[in-house]
Amino acid sequence: QVQLVESGGGSVQAGGSLRLSCAISGYTSSSACMGWFRQAPGKEREEVATIDSDSTTSYANSVRGRFTISKDSVQNTLSLQMNDLRPEDSAMYYCAAGSVWCHNAPGYNYWGQGTQVTVSS
Repeated sequence: QVQLVESGGGSVQAGGSLRLSCAISGYTSSSACMGWFRQAPGKEREEVATIDSDSTTSYANSVRGRFTISKDSVQNTLSLQMNDLRPEDSAMYYCAAGSVWCHNAPGYNYWGQGTQVTVSS
């Protein structure tokens, strides 16, 4: 059974940092994309960052330069370092794995339950 479990969310003030982690079990994603997505209340889910099998990364314009996605193939974890957080970054953050195409959210086979990030001004 594949499980993705996020951790590291919380409440911070604007300008602060958080590091999200996603522990993956039952699945080895060496040949597929992994990513972080987020969804705020009343808004559509949006792609935050992705990383492919070659460790090539991609970021949404709104987070580029502030967020860093990384993966540890030995530990089978996915991380998202978030710096200089802004109130508009507040959302439920989800990790996802198992897609051939990095930028196609419906193509991801596995999703975590999400971790809440709240940034106050």
